[in-house]
Amino acid sequence: MARLHFTKMQGIGNDYVYVNLTQEHVSKPEELARKLSDRRFGIGGDGLVLIDKSDKADLSMRMFNADGSESEMCGNAIRCVARYGFEHGLVEKTELTVSTLAGIKFISIQQDDWGRFVSARVNMGVPVLDPARIPALVEGAQVVDHLFDFESYHFQGTLVSMGNPHLVTFVDHVDLAPVSSLGPLIERCKLFPNRINVEFVEVLGPQRAKQRTWERGSGETLGCGTGASAVLVAGVLTGRLKSPAVLELLGGELTLDWAGPGHPLFMTGPATEVFEGSLEL
Repeated sequence: MARLHFTKMQGIGNDYVYVNLTQEHVSKPEELARKLSDRRFGIGGDGLVLIDKSDKADLSMRMFNADGSESEMCGNAIRCVARYGFEHGLVEKTELTVSTLAGIKFISIQQDDWGRFVSARVNMGVPVLDPARIPALVEGAQVVDHLFDFESYHFQGTLVSMGNPHLVTFVDHVDLAPVSSLGPLIERCKLFPNRINVEFVEVLGPQRAKQRTWERGSGETLGCGTGASAVLVAGVLTGRLKSPAVLELLGGELTLDWAGPGHPLFMTGPATEVFEGSLEL
């Protein structure tokens, strides 16, 4: 029986199983993602990330959620991909590109004086605000502080795509937010043809906020980089935050910098290898 070699990595607690396709073969990634992500009967994680070389960029990544669905992009995962590629010899430079379903992303690896990885700064691209491109079945050129009604829940939300769709809502006390009950209702609402990620956010100051995320296909996770990016965008557009800002997530902190509409957003954060292993398929 064939054995699959893998690496478990995490970025602020957003953990995935990473497989190097230059050395391994994966024929059914959706099925494998469900199997490996199970925290009781598998390795455990928020999903599966496949790393490969690319003719369009230095590296390519495909990511699959814990339920097997494929997602366009993950800010925490792409930092881990950059670190893996650099430390495992797939790239030999600290400025690199990664091809994703959300386009090619540019990453800068930051090192200490001894050449050790410290963090990665990612050009997340220009945020998309047009609901038709998110996609969302809501009218308007932008959806900012729009009043939504979901069964017994009534709240204001802002729609942003960072290559994947997000709804950001600001709350008074994020620790008390109905993430596990409202999150799945919004995720699967018919307004969002491709489903949607949901951010619940408490503003702590003009340049700091605390965030919890219900991720499409994975449930609540400890961190979401594209979600943190969407939070800064929503915060700036509604006057609640200004750039640069630090987002506190359950698994750690991310620093975000955005010059405003029409400009790319930059995210900086850690990436950590947890362990390596192999298993029979």
